[in-house]
Amino acid sequence: MTHPSIGVLGGSGFYDLPGVTNIESVEVDTPFGRPADSLTIGSFSGRRVVFLPRHGRRHSLSPTEVNARANLYALKLLGATHVVSISAVGSLRETISPGDVVVPRQFIDRTVARPSTFFGQGVVAHVSLADPVCDVVASALVDSATVDGGLVHPSGTYVCIEGPQFGTRAESDLMRGWGADVVGMTNLPEARLAREAELCYATLALVTDYDCWRARDEVTVTDALAVLRANVDKARRILGDALATLDPARTCSCQRSLDAALVTPVDAIDDAARRRLGVILSRRLGGAP
Repeated sequence: MTHPSIGVLGGSGFYDLPGVTNIESVEVDTPFGRPADSLTIGSFSGRRVVFLPRHGRRHSLSPTEVNARANLYALKLLGATHVVSISAVGSLRETISPGDVVVPRQFIDRTVARPSTFFGQGVVAHVSLADPVCDVVASALVDSATVDGGLVHPSGTYVCIEGPQFGTRAESDLMRGWGADVVGMTNLPEARLAREAELCYATLALVTDYDCWRARDEVTVTDALAVLRANVDKARRILGDALATLDPARTCSCQRSLDAALVTPVDAIDDAARRRLGVILSRRLGGAP
């Protein structure tokens, strides 16, 4: 029986988690392939954490190549009940500046080449994504970021593009017209999969640039990473303070999302699907009440 834990997905520039003690490195394989890298299990801010760098520790995976299904499956397999996603984003608003922190509450999916569900092949589920973020986790991130200082935006809409190219000025203007606040390349299908896996999920988004909607701006990786590196320590402090307030053993409606979503009767799920989805469906298949 794995102990309840908080999963942390590190994004660009966030490849390790200093301060973790009692470290164990674990290699995991899943029915959906290999996660991005080995997972680090340890204690951080008094909580058991499972850390995984989304792009690999050497940033060898492009956004499209990130195996989000394997990453989320591996976190849940190792005991994660809550997941904090650390992500770099571009701003679509004058009022959201590089160096600010945003905690998105909504997502718009513009990806086109990524598997976006654990289900299929004989098992059907339709989870609700009306409110795709766990309010408890998001609020903990907002509170911790506010205490840390700097400008914090407690809500916002995140557009996820396929990448790996940055968008055109026309696309940037279009996303602004939709009412979106930030743009990134990794939080979807991550948020979708977290809800299917009955995980409490929220994002700590670090703003690195203004995308390209302002006529004088052009996004470059060099400039964005320079801003990001300056804010990685801030992100670690915010994460540490937030984790200290979160209880991985706490129950939440996010963790029962399949109750109203699983269409296929449990007794109709065959052995192959049970092996493939055992971790995702463990509660519904009798692993937990």
